[in-house]
Amino acid sequence: MSEKKGETKARTVLPRAVALSHQWLRECLRPGDSALDGTVGNGHDTVFLAEEVGPSGRVYGFDIQPVAIDTARRRLMEQDLLERATLFPACHSTLGECVEGPLRGGLFNLGYLPGGGDKQIITRPSTTLAALEGATDRLSAGGRVVVVIYPGHPGGKEEAEAVESWASALSQETFTVVSYRFLNQANRPPYLVAIERRGEGDEGLPNSRRGS
Repeated sequence: MSEKKGETKARTVLPRAVALSHQWLRECLRPGDSALDGTVGNGHDTVFLAEEVGPSGRVYGFDIQPVAIDTARRRLMEQDLLERATLFPACHSTLGECVEGPLRGGLFNLGYLPGGGDKQIITRPSTTLAALEGATDRLSAGGRVVVVIYPGHPGGKEEAEAVESWASALSQETFTVVSYRFLNQANRPPYLVAIERRGEGDEGLPNSRRGS
């Protein structure tokens, strides 16, 4: 129906990085899928992924900080989702030793533990890239790995550059890689890099369809 004279459309705003990361994963995850939370943190992403994969799905979560694992476990229990998740108090670079079978989605929220965590404990380029390699190697056709990158803290810029360099070198025949960021905001806000494994019949990330 066309807009009538005098009517105004509801105002929408461009989504922030974390909100869009959930949207892009919600589009590809299905009940029964397996998903990865590469940086458990306070457990919000773990809960989101557990909701999306459903009772027959599985979420694998990694964090080196015991307080993060404990917080995530509590959040999952509060939502009656704990049985859908397996939490590892370990570096995400070890996922190859812990995760079996294909993944349909993966989420990495880089940087330090928010909400009072030790800002000296941050994700590092070497282990982050190893984890991303492991996640994309296990990604099924049409699956996505989404990385929320924080360049504003000490060490963040170097990690951002490492992730972008690695992602840019992925084969375009196998993967579609996109970046989403705000260009005119101060204080270097977080932004996204998303990787999708190509597969026939999948909708794809923006502008990822062949011939579009």
